[in-house]
Amino acid sequence: MSKIPGKRKTYTKDDILKALKGSYGVVNTVAKRLKCDWNTARKYIDKYECTKKAFDDESEIILDIAENQLANKIKEGDTQMIKYMLATKGKVRGFVEKQEIDTKVS
Repeated sequence: MSKIPGKRKTYTKDDILKALKGSYGVVNTVAKRLKCDWNTARKYIDKYECTKKAFDDESEIILDIAENQLANKIKEGDTQMIKYMLATKGKVRGFVEKQEIDTKVS
C-alpha cells in the first residue's frame, strides 16, 4: 500500500480521546495507537481543549498509581520510602535535610 504524497490522515476528537484512554499520558503510546508519529499525536492532543484535558487526566492517573504504591511501601515500614516521602511531601512540616557549610577560614 503506497502513501499518496502530500496526503495526511486527519484525526477527530473521538479518535484522539479513544487513543488517550489508558495511555497514562504517554504520547508515544497515543502515537502508536493512531499509527502516526509522536509530533502528530502531540499536535492533535493539543488541538482541542477536551483532548488536552483528557491527556492531563491520564497523566495524573499514573501519578496516583505511583503514590498508592509508595503509600503501600510506607505502610510496610520501608525506611527508604518513608524518608523519601518526608523529604518531599513532608517539607511543609519541616522535614528537610539541611547542609551546614562551615565558612571559617583556617
